Amino acid sequence: MRIAVLTGAGISAESGLATFRAVDGLWESHRIEDVATPEGFAADPALVHRFYNMRRANAAAARPNAAHLALADLARRHDLTLVTQNVDDLHERAGSPAVIHMHGTLNGALCAACGHRWAAPAVMAPGDPCPACARPATRPDIVWFGEMPYGLDRIWEALETADLFAAIGTSGNVYPAAGFAQHARRRGAECLELNLEASANARDFHRRIVGPASRTVPEWVASLG
Repeated sequence: MRIAVLTGAGISAESGLATFRAVDGLWESHRIEDVATPEGFAADPALVHRFYNMRRANAAAARPNAAHLALADLARRHDLTLVTQNVDDLHERAGSPAVIHMHGTLNGALCAACGHRWAAPAVMAPGDPCPACARPATRPDIVWFGEMPYGLDRIWEALETADLFAAIGTSGNVYPAAGFAQHARRRGAECLELNLEASANARDFHRRIVGPASRTVPEWVASLG
C-alpha cells in the first residue's frame, strides 16, 4: 500500500514545541511579517536570527514522541512518503528516512546572495559569511511567507499515486498543504485526518480520528498491520 502522510505542528506539540497558531505560541510576541517574511529579514536581520536561534535551541532540546516513532515504524513496513510542515528534525531523530521538509529546516543555513546551503550552527548572526561566496548574506533555510515551498514536485507525485493520505496535526489553513487532501481524494485515495479537532479543510477527508497524536498515531499505525 502506498501511503502519503502530512504532519503539522500538532505532532510536535507533545514534544514541547509550540504550535504556530497557539495562543501562547512562539509567534505571539512577534508579528509574522517581522520574523517570517523576506521583507522582515531585510528590515531587521538581527531580530530574525535571534528568533530562529531560539527556535533552533528549543527544537534541539525536544525529543521525538510516540507519534514520531510510530511513523518511523510505518516507513519500515509500507511505501511511505512523509511530508512535514515542521522545521524541527524530530521525524529524523525518530528514525524516519527521506522526510520532505516543505517549509525548510532549522538545521539548515542558506545564502541569500548565491543560494548555497550548509548545516546551520546553533547560533547564527547577520554578519556570518557564506562558505561559498563569503558574502554576509546568511539566513535560516526556512520557507517564509511569500516563498515557494520545497519538494512540491515529489509531493504532488506521491499524492497522485497514494492509496491512503493522512494529515496529522495540521490546521488546514496554509496552502498549498491545505489542498493536499482534496487532490489525493480526487485521485482515488482514502483521506484520513488525525487531529485534536476538525481542521479548516475537514470536508476533504473521508474520516477523522480525534485525540492527541501520541495516542492516535500509534493506534492508527498498528491498525494498518
